[in-house]
Amino acid sequence: MKNRTHAHKTDGELLAALISASSSTTAAAQAVMQLLDRFGSLRAVLHADTADLLGCAGIGRARLGVLRALPELARRYYAESLPSGETIRSPADTEAFLMARMRHLDHELFCCLFLDNRHRVLSFDELFRGTIDGTSVYPREVVKEALAINAAAVILAHNHPSGVAEPSQADERITRRLKSALDLVDIRLLDHLIIGDGKATSLARRGMI
Repeated sequence: MKNRTHAHKTDGELLAALISASSSTTAAAQAVMQLLDRFGSLRAVLHADTADLLGCAGIGRARLGVLRALPELARRYYAESLPSGETIRSPADTEAFLMARMRHLDHELFCCLFLDNRHRVLSFDELFRGTIDGTSVYPREVVKEALAINAAAVILAHNHPSGVAEPSQADERITRRLKSALDLVDIRLLDHLIIGDGKATSLARRGMI
């Protein structure tokens, strides 16, 4: 019987394969079963507190190191999926990149993806930190940065640490303000993506841009 491909393995099987220190994955599989039972999901395991993880049977410093490395490897993988000069192939690529960069954050971050007239990536900048209501997003700073790198288009993004990807009234207001400011200098606002826990909401797809 052929082994199943990685795409068809369960979260537990993949995690057991990664933390196994030998050709036998029995002990690793048992440890992973306890982790998933205790924390409830793969994501919860990878973001659990260090003390909680070390308190689980079968998890020592070596396996803890593997668990800590996995989210960072995923973020770096998706960061390299949109390198400078790369043309954005689809909205799905952009969403995957932004989800990897922003969904894990416990604070709100407002970012801009600057593109040229062929939708090639010029820069990804983290411009404002904090909630939109609590920390002002200044349209002039977005326009200033876009002009400095000769951007022709911009995709806005910010995360909701609550995990809910629904746009608020404040999100809609700042989107309108930024679109108006960018229109004045002939730079297109392509989208504003709200990043939640496992989901991204596109204001363009909702007809808000």
